[in-house]
Amino acid sequence: MVEGSMTQGAGQGPAARTAAAMPPFPGYAAPAPVPGYAQTAPLPPAAPEYQEYPEGYTPTARDLPVIARSTPPQDVPTVELTPLAAPQHEPLPTGPGPLYVVGDVHGYLDELYEALAAQGLIDAQGHWAAGNARLWFLGDFTDRGPDGVGVIDLVMRLSAEAAAAGGYCKALMGNHELLLIGAKRFADTPVNSGAGTASFQAAWLLNGGQRTDMERLEDHHLQWMSRLDAIAHEDGHLLVHSDTTAYLEYGDSIAAVNDAVTEALQRNDPDECWDLFRKFTKRFAFRDEEAGPLAVRELLQTYGGSRIVHGHSPIPYLLGEVGAEDPDDEDGGAPVVDGPHLYADGLALAMDGGVTMAGKLLVVQLPLAG
Repeated sequence: MVEGSMTQGAGQGPAARTAAAMPPFPGYAAPAPVPGYAQTAPLPPAAPEYQEYPEGYTPTARDLPVIARSTPPQDVPTVELTPLAAPQHEPLPTGPGPLYVVGDVHGYLDELYEALAAQGLIDAQGHWAAGNARLWFLGDFTDRGPDGVGVIDLVMRLSAEAAAAGGYCKALMGNHELLLIGAKRFADTPVNSGAGTASFQAAWLLNGGQRTDMERLEDHHLQWMSRLDAIAHEDGHLLVHSDTTAYLEYGDSIAAVNDAVTEALQRNDPDECWDLFRKFTKRFAFRDEEAGPLAVRELLQTYGGSRIVHGHSPIPYLLGEVGAEDPDDEDGGAPVVDGPHLYADGLALAMDGGVTMAGKLLVVQLPLAG
């Protein structure tokens, strides 16, 4: 039986021998034909007989079919592809933009909007519109005016919008920021004022503190104010808030002064914070014709720059032209402030236009034209 099976397979080709060696799967049954359907699918072609090659034969490329290259038919157009140009975008401005400074605001939010818009720094909706321009506030955002917290909110928002546009909006620490921080943190806690016992709360109310500002003041406002720098240097201008030499007591470099002020606030000691507030409240160090230029030069030699730009002391006070309380008084009236005040041999530029006394909120581009 075994011998007969071997004899039967010996006379068949390779395909038949393979089929005989691969029986159906166990339990396999061919599907029954569908009634009424005649399948006439062609049978698969028979596998070619095994081709014997001489011993040592190696196939070469001549054994493969060769596909000849031919020119395209004449009736098929040949299209030359043109690469698409990259989309054109407006180039971002490079390098620093124009420099602007803002004097003391003291809660006069509407006047601030008007002054910034007049310089093209914000649009009609109050959003940043100055591209890569640089804007510095010299401090004193709150107190005396109606909406100090609104001013802080605007400066914080413009800082984010200016950064997104390639510019920046920054601010310095003023003595009224120190006063407001102290009033919020320490309230009526007694402090050694050097002239008896005092408190931040009492001093804040005495210097124009607005209860509506205190009610609206939140932690993020306090954190932002507590991290403000005291001094900055831009394009040869030494920017400070107060016209005082007290900065020299906190370090011999801009970085040292800024670090010392920030660390003093972080220690949260009421007497230390009061001492900081008291020193930054000093004024008129540059006003004297002889001593003033010397004081300015000492600061410039220590921290760099060729001119000091400050707020704090209203220009009408520096000029001795303080307006009367009654604006209808023929002999008084509001002080006339046309722009910043350059003095101390041209080394100091005062930027507080006296908005709290019906003066002017100044926003000026530096350097001064003319």
